[in-house]
Amino acid sequence: MVDYSKWDHIEVSDDEDDTHPNIDTPSLFRWRHQARVERMEEARKERETIDSRIEENSKNLRQVREKLKDLSPTGDSEKELKDKLQKLQKKQKELKKEEEELAKKEKKAPKNVDTLSQAGFTRTIINAPKKNQEDNLSEDEKAEKSQAFMEKYKKEIEHFGMLSDYNDSQEYMRENPHLACEDTANYLALWCINLEVQEKHSLMERVAHQTIIMQYMLELAKSLDTTPRATIHSFFVKMKRAKTEFKEYMEAFDDELRSFLERVKERAQARIEKAMKEAEQEEREKRLGPGGLDPVEVFESLPPDLQKCFEEKDIPMLQEVLGRMPEEEARTYLKKCVDSGLWIPNAQDAQAQAEEAEPESEHYEAVGEEAK
Repeated sequence: MVDYSKWDHIEVSDDEDDTHPNIDTPSLFRWRHQARVERMEEARKERETIDSRIEENSKNLRQVREKLKDLSPTGDSEKELKDKLQKLQKKQKELKKEEEELAKKEKKAPKNVDTLSQAGFTRTIINAPKKNQEDNLSEDEKAEKSQAFMEKYKKEIEHFGMLSDYNDSQEYMRENPHLACEDTANYLALWCINLEVQEKHSLMERVAHQTIIMQYMLELAKSLDTTPRATIHSFFVKMKRAKTEFKEYMEAFDDELRSFLERVKERAQARIEKAMKEAEQEEREKRLGPGGLDPVEVFESLPPDLQKCFEEKDIPMLQEVLGRMPEEEARTYLKKCVDSGLWIPNAQDAQAQAEEAEPESEHYEAVGEEAK
């Protein structure tokens, strides 16, 4: 459904032809237009003032919090700083309330010929490709630049990733607009996978929510052909109103979040399986005997009576079992046992190496001259 209520109050009088014959119509229109322009300028100054006050108070809040964190004996006392912090927090709430009231006032303001349609660009460039400094960088240079950014702003990115309130996120991004970039989104996405691997599911879901916020701002910037930091205010205003006014937008956001969570879990599971395979392969390589065979695999391939010989470390029994077998078959089993290290044909030569090597419970040795 299309909401037509926003067109209920429109100040458009420039096309009115019915005026008193004694009134100069052009002058009347100019006077009305001038009055509208003055009201718009007053509203603009009011918006700039409240934004400036919020930004200044946020800056003071940040400075006081840093002082409290790095409190020194020669600086302000802890009590004074806490009192100042409390006053600034109270003021911040008041400013937020004023901003909400101003937003309501701006929404209710009547439309006019100056606000019904506005130019999207102040200049026009025809067939001019968009310049990007990174276009001239190689892949290695881009990766190095991205890694340097992540290392420099690691703490700030992780702080944003752990926020859960839209107001807190908006305020933090307003204080740190440089974080609105692709590198931040990539760091948060990788962090989500690491958290899922560590089974920190609740924290992962919170960071995933902030990751989608960052990705939405990046997509909004692309669609508007502007920088991501320029979309911070408009994005959060829309998100805070989405639950009541833009439900479809909120549903799309939640769908994207659910899809992202599924992708994170899939990537985390794949990483876990890969790590397990690598660990198994590394363990297997450590077990390999002198002939390159795995003693565990060789032992499992032996007939039950041969397995019993190695389990009980009974050399006479082993000789007896091999003696009952056809000569070729016995030679084959014996060679596998030697190549895997289950059987050490010359215990005296191997004794020094065996003492230095770590004992392996899976290896079964038949030693001695009789074993020859």
